[in-house]
Amino acid sequence: QVQLVESGGGLVQAGGSPRLSCAAAGRTFITYDMGWFRQAPGKEREFVAAISWSGGSTYYADSVKGRFTFSRDNAKNTVYLQMNSLKPEDTAIYYCAADRGVSKLRRGTGDYWGQGTQVTVSS
Repeated sequence: QVQLVESGGGLVQAGGSPRLSCAAAGRTFITYDMGWFRQAPGKEREFVAAISWSGGSTYYADSVKGRFTFSRDNAKNTVYLQMNSLKPEDTAIYYCAADRGVSKLRRGTGDYWGQGTQVTVSS
């Protein structure tokens, strides 16, 4: 069992660089690959990024590639999403998820999900 809690969202100006965190409770965190997803109003949830359990491999959606960086600190049971050069279209609720398999995360599935954190980008 893994419990996930996101934080770091809020109102940000376009071009801003907030960092989202997702803290995990559970001894098995290190065995899970992790993902970030987002859901904008009126739209379906979409994949944003994934990271392997070791942190050695990362994957990004084309829409955020080059602007977002996904990292993890297994000693702190926490993953981070550094978001740079934010655009109004990045406005969404951001969710982190855990699963054993990056390919599953990239397809949009996850064994465990956080409650989400709202990111609103003003122009």
